[in-house]
Amino acid sequence: MKQKIMDSLTHPVKCKLIMEIHSAGRVTAKQLAQKYKDIAQATLYRYLKQMTDDNILKVVEKNQIRGTIEKTYALTPDLAESIQVKLDSNSGDAYMQMFIQYILGFTKQFHEYCKKTDINIIEDKSGFSLVPIYATDEELTSVLEQYAKILEPLQNNLPTSDRKLRTIGLIITPPETYK
Repeated sequence: MKQKIMDSLTHPVKCKLIMEIHSAGRVTAKQLAQKYKDIAQATLYRYLKQMTDDNILKVVEKNQIRGTIEKTYALTPDLAESIQVKLDSNSGDAYMQMFIQYILGFTKQFHEYCKKTDINIIEDKSGFSLVPIYATDEELTSVLEQYAKILEPLQNNLPTSDRKLRTIGLIITPPETYK
């Protein structure tokens, strides 16, 4: 179960769906399709079925609409609980496993991009950087709150012909100690 959760969280499309369902609380496939026009309908339904079968999502309501049944999805309590249990355990091994899954998700996205023959790194605005900083806990918290506020308006953007799906990640390393 834990591996299936991590696999879904590192998969770009499944993660996007999970985040939307988490944000909305409950959502139908039709609502997801309207928001994410870049996801083929067959792919959307296949991922919803997979995540339901994997006990990541649950069907919380079924409505008869003409000749079909419309399902309303929500996250299972196990998904949020599993992540929280790992964090609460304060286990270095569990934390490292989560970090590796996170990195593998980014690696997969970069790998798929780099396999294309028509990439343009500059024009596509792709990149990565490291910025070592000295900051108090309060200063870091303030910067992270500002970062979240900057990204918040973009999280609800719908796809258009000029909007491209991108993933922005942030890694904050544990404090280094020098002796």
